[in-house]
Order: sequence, then structure tokens, then C-alpha cells
Amino acid sequence: MNDIFATLESEVRSYSRTWPTVFDRAGGSYLYDEDGHAYLDFFAGAGALNYGHNNPLLKRKLIDYIERDGVTHGLDQSTVAKREFLETFRDNVLKPRGLNYKVQFPGPTGTNSVESALKLVRKITGRESIISFTNAFHGMTLGSLSVTGNSMKRGGAGIPLVHATPMPYDNYFDGQVPDFLYFEKLLEDSGSGLNEPAAVIVETLQGEGGINSSRPEWLRGLYELCQKHDMLMIVDDVQMGCGRTGPFFSFEEAGIQPDIVCLSKSIGGYGLPLALTLIKPEHDVWEPGEHNGTFRGNNPAFVTATEALKLYWADDELEKSTIAKGERVGAVLTDIAAEHGGAVAKGRGLARGLGFEDTNVAGKVSKAAFDRRLLMETSGPVSEVLKIMPPLTVSDDELEQGLQIVRDSVQAVLA
Repeated sequence: MNDIFATLESEVRSYSRTWPTVFDRAGGSYLYDEDGHAYLDFFAGAGALNYGHNNPLLKRKLIDYIERDGVTHGLDQSTVAKREFLETFRDNVLKPRGLNYKVQFPGPTGTNSVESALKLVRKITGRESIISFTNAFHGMTLGSLSVTGNSMKRGGAGIPLVHATPMPYDNYFDGQVPDFLYFEKLLEDSGSGLNEPAAVIVETLQGEGGINSSRPEWLRGLYELCQKHDMLMIVDDVQMGCGRTGPFFSFEEAGIQPDIVCLSKSIGGYGLPLALTLIKPEHDVWEPGEHNGTFRGNNPAFVTATEALKLYWADDELEKSTIAKGERVGAVLTDIAAEHGGAVAKGRGLARGLGFEDTNVAGKVSKAAFDRRLLMETSGPVSEVLKIMPPLTVSDDELEQGLQIVRDSVQAVLA
């Protein structure tokens, strides 16, 4: 590998160590290194490439927009590209689901969306405390880190991370404790020492935390608890939104309507940076300019986002396809887990995982898969879960090819 990365780039780099090659091109479900080797991508930009690399239909719209000198940088000015995005998002996403949200553009990344949500719930309620959940991941800036569980990531903050209290996520105690027994007891006991929370922030399926999927009834219980105790509910759908679990939003199956929803990653469609914070209208109490950011108006991303919503969310074909492909992945992972003691299949939709009791296995399988030209990362507190997240547009043949490599890689490591 070219030494420039080792000599000049910061030691903080991580994915380049996991996959030690130099990539040059990408298309659909594949990345190609500079020597022309094709790697099947079961990573999808950590969920930012739900529609694949350089999707030709989105690319055409982007090239046309750039060639006609469409606005690139617009802060929060009104532009034609933004208007078309908002109209399409309203018509293809919000209206069909009976959802009523104002749309905030908080900045270009997921953590921008989370930060704006945390600031807003504190402004609405006048309270400081936020409830987060065990093994949560919400971003790497200080507010987002305060509600993140991973000790290594938290350690990077360099200061105390305060004003947030973790509660047990669904099945944290392996079903031995009734849902919310501890949380509700603390809320109702004036001697518990729990500061009155402004809000809870939750992922319906924890990606970085180890592909931990919550049950719809658990989410409904949490929603009801929030209403009972006058707490707002933030759903972080940065990685699991935009169809990753099947429906556009990961919380649809639970039949809830969170107060605030955080979206990023694949909302831009093409891998271009874009983030939204969706706010119930009664909670939109911002003063003009009270939360802003130089790159919150990424107009090329509005263009590709609009086209992605028109192509993939005018009907339920992609949703059905994602659920069907996800069930196929789940069946194969269940078979692998049955063959190898101490493994467990996890997840839903096309966010799937294979967890191992021996915490060294997942990393070794990821490397074995890379050697067979499949890109797969690990997740979980100690990287003990193999994380499988192909583009939603992956073909059946590509999916089978990748799953065979997963089988072979697990076999090679555990044989």
C-alpha cells in the first residue's frame, strides 16, 4: 500500500486498517481497488449507500444539475432543489404514513441531527437530563457522545460526559426482568435521584451496539412511558432509517409517532452528506438561527435525495424486497449459528448480524471475508458481532454470492 497513508494520515484511521487496499472505483454492490479487483460490499458506507455505489439513475440527475450550474452551497437559503426535495419528502414519505413533521436541516451528518434534537428537547422542556440506552451509539460530538454507550468512544471525549443516564435496552437482562421495571421505578420514586428527564433517545435497532433489535411491543411500551411521564421521544434513525429494516422508518412496525426523528446517511441517496431532524410542529420552538451550520444546505444532495425518493419510495416494492432479502440472510445466519455452537443470528431487514461468544471470532471472520473479496465490518461493545449490511438494491445473485463467502469465512475460522 502507498506509504502516504501511513506517513501523513492520522493514526485515527480505522476502516483502512480493516481493509488494507487502495480503492479506486465503485458501482452498484461493488468496490474496485486500484489493481481492478472487485470487492462485494456488505458494508454500504455504514448504511449511507442503501441504493448502491454511483447509482446510475441518481448520477444522471446529479450531473445534469452540476452542468446547468445549479446552486451547490446554499446554507439555509430557499432553492429550487430544496423545494423539490421538501415536496417529494412530504408526498412520498410523510403523507402516506400519516406523519406530520416540520423538517430541519441541522448540518450534513448524523451527529448534527442528534445534537440539534438534544438541544431542542432541552429548550422545549426546560430540563437538562436525557435518558439513553445501554450499547447505544448516537455520534462522536460531545452531546451525541454523552448518550452513547461505548466506553472506548466515550473515552475520546477527554471531559466528563454528563446530563445523560443510561437505561437497559430491550432484552439487556436476557428476558429475566420485566420491561421498564427499573426505569419506571426510578421515575416514580422521589428518592431515586434521577433528574427529571427532558427526553429519551433510542435506536429501534442498534447497529454499532451489536445489531440489537428491539421488539415492537418494547418500543410501544417506551412510547407510552414517555407520554405518561411527560418526556419527549427521539428516535435516532440515522443508520436504520431510509428502508434499512424494510419500512422507510424503522419505528413504523411499532405504530408510534416519535416527537423527533433523526435521519442522515442514506437520506441523500447517493452518499452525499445530508441530515434531517424531523420535529412535530408543536415542538418547533427554535428562534431563527438558533441552531445552524455552514453546510446544512447541500443542494446536490437534495437533488439525489429527491430522485431516490421518487424512484424507490413511490410504492412499497423496495420495502417488500428488503424484507424478503433480509429473511434470506437471517435464514442463512441461523443455519450457520446452528452449525457452530456459541453463535447467534441477530437483526431484521437488511441489518443483520452474527454474534459470537468468543469475542475474537468476528474480527477474524471479517478478515477471512476480505481475503475472499467481501467487505463486512464488526460491531458490538468488543467487536464480537459480524455486521451484514449490503445495499438494499443488491441482486439476489450478489446476495447469494456474499452469503456463501460468509459461510466459507466462518468455516475457515472455526474449522
